[in-house]
Amino acid sequence: MGLTGLVLVLLFFLLIAKLTFNVLPEYERAVIFRLGRLSQGLVGANGPGLVVILPFIDRLVRVSLRTVVMDVPPQDVITKDNVTVKVNAVIYFRVVDPERAVIQVEDYFTATSMMSQTTLRSVLGQAQLDELLSKREEINASLQQIIDQQTEPWGIKVTAVEVKNVDLPQEMQRAIARQAEAERERRAKVIHAEGEFQAAQRLADAARVMSQETAALQLRYLQTLVEIATEKNSTIIFPIPVDTLAPFLKHLPDRNA
Repeated sequence: MGLTGLVLVLLFFLLIAKLTFNVLPEYERAVIFRLGRLSQGLVGANGPGLVVILPFIDRLVRVSLRTVVMDVPPQDVITKDNVTVKVNAVIYFRVVDPERAVIQVEDYFTATSMMSQTTLRSVLGQAQLDELLSKREEINASLQQIIDQQTEPWGIKVTAVEVKNVDLPQEMQRAIARQAEAERERRAKVIHAEGEFQAAQRLADAARVMSQETAALQLRYLQTLVEIATEKNSTIIFPIPVDTLAPFLKHLPDRNA
């Protein structure tokens, strides 16, 4: 046997070793098919670590168990109140059953993406625009539950779904801006009216107190006189209530006597 033959034999044994011995990291599992049927490895079962299979008889498929972050492409959605919006989302999922992920679906990644797109259009189409903008957490939870139920037979666990952006048409953005401005004006008018109402209540309370205490009314008039005197006025016309002069009128002689 020449040098060429030794090299060929060495390469053959290296190929057999590569096909026989497989080292899987902690985050991967092996799905092994022996003559087309689901089987187990000779050593190490399905991983992680060293997995030994029969070359040319067994076929090994590696499946990652790590969480996959997948962007759902923007979808045109017509909401319940007939508003067309463009929505995109992100979905977090991972494989919990490698065997079902390989056997039950041809490509679990593509299948999960397609399922997410159709579910996104279906769920958001049942919500109104205000709900889509204000109840984001409830919509995310509903999307996660529905998609997880659909992918569970494939051995896929959907852990979270987040709606990222909701793009509104320009005319709808202007309408929402006008609505927000009108709402701010309404609140300002309500606050102003509440202030006027409280001020009127305080004035009414003060009037009742002064009507019960004549001296308080007189002091108020004197205070007003002091405030007017601080201005540079040459003439001050100050009304005096009759109640103030009543004690003096009692001492005047009666002309009819």
